[in-house]
Amino acid sequence: MPERHLLHELGQSLQGHITDSYFFGHAYTTDMARGVFDDRHRMQRWLDIEATLALAQAELGIIPSWAAEEIAAKAQLENLDLQAVQQGIRDIGHSFVPLLREFQRACDQGAGEFLHYGATTQDIQDTGQVLEMRDAADLILADLDDILDTLLGLCEQYRNQPMIGRTHSQPALPMTLGVKIAGWIDELARDRQRLTRSRDSIAVAQLFGGVGTMDVWGEDGILLLEKFAKRLGLKAPAVSWHTARDRIAEFIACLAINTATLARIADEIRTLARPELNELQLSFRHGQVGSSTMPHKRNPEKCQQVVVLAKLVKAQATLGFEAMLPEHERDSRALRLEWVAVTDACLYACGASGLMKQILPGVQVNAERMQKNLDEVAPFLGSEALMIILGRHIGKQTAHQKVYDICQSAIDQGQPLIDKVLADPVVTKYVSEQAIREGMNPLKHIGSSAVLIDRVLEPVKRMRNRADNTRPTGKE
Repeated sequence: MPERHLLHELGQSLQGHITDSYFFGHAYTTDMARGVFDDRHRMQRWLDIEATLALAQAELGIIPSWAAEEIAAKAQLENLDLQAVQQGIRDIGHSFVPLLREFQRACDQGAGEFLHYGATTQDIQDTGQVLEMRDAADLILADLDDILDTLLGLCEQYRNQPMIGRTHSQPALPMTLGVKIAGWIDELARDRQRLTRSRDSIAVAQLFGGVGTMDVWGEDGILLLEKFAKRLGLKAPAVSWHTARDRIAEFIACLAINTATLARIADEIRTLARPELNELQLSFRHGQVGSSTMPHKRNPEKCQQVVVLAKLVKAQATLGFEAMLPEHERDSRALRLEWVAVTDACLYACGASGLMKQILPGVQVNAERMQKNLDEVAPFLGSEALMIILGRHIGKQTAHQKVYDICQSAIDQGQPLIDKVLADPVVTKYVSEQAIREGMNPLKHIGSSAVLIDRVLEPVKRMRNRADNTRPTGKE
């Protein structure tokens, strides 16, 4: 059959989820992110956590040391029959017991009898999910550092490049490209701080037993939790969080905010690269195809894809909030939502940051076109300055009305604004022609752009230097 032939050619089974697609997955996530969440890594992580639990329990004399050593030695997926695990999950309807049974079978000398001693399934799976989120956060934080470095360089290079500042898609006032990029940097720096705080917040172990009382371990429960958490590079929380899912919801929300920032930047680049504006240009290599029917197209695919991914992460954030409503002491309805929401949010967020790392180094600034566009609307961009100058003589509100009437008349009649201004007796009564011409020069009205840029760049550079010295390694 053709499908079987295709499977043979690909050397793997075709996947249904877009992030795992052999053909399209690269546009939705990265290989490193996929590696955090794939089945084998997840199952191995659970085995590692079980081994860690056994070793911590042996340290306290809860289980024999020889049993803990055997459990740790056999905590490798190659020692298990994964097909049996898969079939067991389908047969008994439990997400973890079949893995434990296979793990127990692999252990010699009856050591498997001491496996998972007193823990509940959610203890292991929540702790595993925490480690996944921490790893994903580290990938995104590393990407953000690279993105910030690229933007810092662009901001310094074009800090004095004049351009049109636009509001509601219309020319508004003059500004510099530097101050625009500084706004991106400032927002991304806050995103990085939020994600760093959230990474720290979620880095807590779960080990509280069936209803969160630790009863099975008696007086050793708290000490066991602390030793277990320390071995995993996590913190010991004050109390069970089996149904307190706020940390998880916050983490996904931080990812949604971060990817929304990246999408705003990507979309601004896409807009400024439109041929009608042509102030920025995206990298292009011969062989890229933008359309199956229009050979001339150079579509901003990567910029558009970042926006797509931001919307997908936002959708997962909604699921994260839904998962905050479980019942009583445990409720798998919340957990099963998180298994989807956390995984997809992290995969998409990594995809977005990975794409931005590709987009930004290829962005080129068309300074000549930026200046040309500015010159075309330059007189109108000086309307605010003219209003302020005139307002010193006749009042701000009255001056606003006067300049408004002049501007709208010039637009309607297709006449140069400067001619209309110089022909108005009220304006010329109070303001000289030289002052009018200087006041309507856009280069005179970029305000405190240079100061604002420095207010952003200096603390962000300090933050980046600290980040380089304290980059997370996956262990606390």
